Amino acid sequence: MDDTRELSTSPRWPMKLGGFVWELTQTVLLTLLIFFAVRAVVQNFKVEGTSMEPTLHNSQFLIINKATYTRVDGTPLAPIVARGEQPNGPIFVFGEPARGDIIVFRYPQDPSKDFIKRIIGVPGDSVEIKNGVVYLNGKAMEEPYIQPGANYDKPTTTVPVGSYYVLGDNRPNSSDSHVWGLVPVENLIGKAWFAYWPPRDWGPLTQPTGALAR
Repeated sequence: MDDTRELSTSPRWPMKLGGFVWELTQTVLLTLLIFFAVRAVVQNFKVEGTSMEPTLHNSQFLIINKATYTRVDGTPLAPIVARGEQPNGPIFVFGEPARGDIIVFRYPQDPSKDFIKRIIGVPGDSVEIKNGVVYLNGKAMEEPYIQPGANYDKPTTTVPVGSYYVLGDNRPNSSDSHVWGLVPVENLIGKAWFAYWPPRDWGPLTQPTGALAR
């Protein structure tokens, strides 16, 4: 006579539930990690106003590349990354902001507001405006991307280390460096990289040719 008895087993669903909860937790954590990693590199930006017409339009949506202007000055990586940066100036990992870059930055007079403009002068440049024409290092700029019609004058400004001279493309209707001064490097957020809405404006934002003498 066989006395072997089948042992009743407890339900396995609590173990399955625990495994499911752990997998769900891992998925959520990984999703959050990816989200914050992406946000550290890019962010979306909505253009408000017409100061960048005809290049950018009111209510247009852009992707801003925040990694472009990553800096390491003041860190142990500075001596390794430094190439030819000016002494005591910012040290950029992927290259310095350049003339013609369309940038998003914190408005110097109210850092709670983000502005978008075009870099005209970088450290070491002299910028003068006569009857709306920009003179960069003594030469008139040829700027086919602007909305013409500005007639203001500004005396020569020499851009110091760690600052940038910016103007809106809609020169008759833009609050920019000709009104409130230079943008400190600490205020830079990123470079406007890609337009994604509305669909008719979809595509990368191209870099214009550098300053041309007339």
